[in-house]
Amino acid sequence: MTTTATPLSWDPLGAQYKDDPHAIWRRLRDEAPVYYNATHDFYALSRFVDVDAAHRDPKTFSSAHGTVLELMGPDILGGMMIFTDPPDHTRLRRLVSKAFTPRRMAELETDIRTLCGDLLDAQVGNGTFDYVQDFGARVPATVIAALLGVAPGHREEMRELIDGGFHLDPEKGMANDVSAQYMAELHAYISAQLEERQRVPRDDMFTDLLQGEILDDDGQQRRLTFEESTMFALLLASAGTETVARLIGWAGLVLAAHPDQRAELAADAALIPNAVEELLRYEAPSPVQGRWTTRAVELHDQVIPVDAKVLLITGSAGRDERTFPDADRFDIHRQMDHHVSFGYGIHFCLGAALARLEGRIALEETLRRFPEWTVDLDQAVPLHTSTVRGYTKLPISV
Repeated sequence: MTTTATPLSWDPLGAQYKDDPHAIWRRLRDEAPVYYNATHDFYALSRFVDVDAAHRDPKTFSSAHGTVLELMGPDILGGMMIFTDPPDHTRLRRLVSKAFTPRRMAELETDIRTLCGDLLDAQVGNGTFDYVQDFGARVPATVIAALLGVAPGHREEMRELIDGGFHLDPEKGMANDVSAQYMAELHAYISAQLEERQRVPRDDMFTDLLQGEILDDDGQQRRLTFEESTMFALLLASAGTETVARLIGWAGLVLAAHPDQRAELAADAALIPNAVEELLRYEAPSPVQGRWTTRAVELHDQVIPVDAKVLLITGSAGRDERTFPDADRFDIHRQMDHHVSFGYGIHFCLGAALARLEGRIALEETLRRFPEWTVDLDQAVPLHTSTVRGYTKLPISV
């Protein structure tokens, strides 16, 4: 009797691939390391060495045409740093990187720990709470809002706008009217904040963006335009909130599924930093990034043409057994050179140090109060876009 394998198909917008994409990603790695989807006209790379190499080659794999599948195109409007290539990307990143220096990250540690402690202390004795909505999503939103200079009374409002900006339409993905409306409101809010800083400067990142200078093409120093400052703040607010919220949510889910390793972390906090790296490898909060080819590329006996959309599946790369032995096993003691869940090369996540700091402290403070918990999977609500994967609600019992 002959059996016929299910035809190989992967669509990051398709609901059937989102709950647990690792099986199909394994097939891509084994059967089609250069995969082509005719419906959405994109190629996909799924093996670690290929994803890693593409991240390191921005001249060939450009970000200037967008990095989100449903928003990519030949004439995409720029504005955000992640949608630029050198030399524009280089000078813009140099300016914004000043906000994420090791010194500033160290200064934030006490504030982040106090925030995590306050949020978790409010749940002590409740028995159950939503680990994402009551904690995981609030931590990065509050931290990045405070860095920018958002008033405490407006921080929850900004978080709701950011969440709405990641609304996923079943047919259009993130390119939908609801998402666009939320992002327009967030843009308007940030613009108003920057206008206020023009009148009355403060000691915050909004003011820093307005006063920061970059070296232009002609070698002259200039300040960012108002729109450049607005787009920078928009990027920092959204990127600095969404993926860290997913990381903390994954921590709640994965550690509940591995209670022995969770007990090790509760007993020895020195293991937590490596556990955060393993979480990032095991369940990448942003598992897909888009690129645009500037020349034809031959890989695995296939040719990806010039001006093609290419998706780098970092979530698959992290499970590639060619690089990570026994890759489907979660192991807080795993040693690795690096993963690609923050990207790599010039587009390496600008806020990686902050994300690691938030993830580490969130786990330390959680395990200090709640060394054990269970997840109510029936009530958990996933959040999957073409580029972000995780949970928007994760009810736990402690």
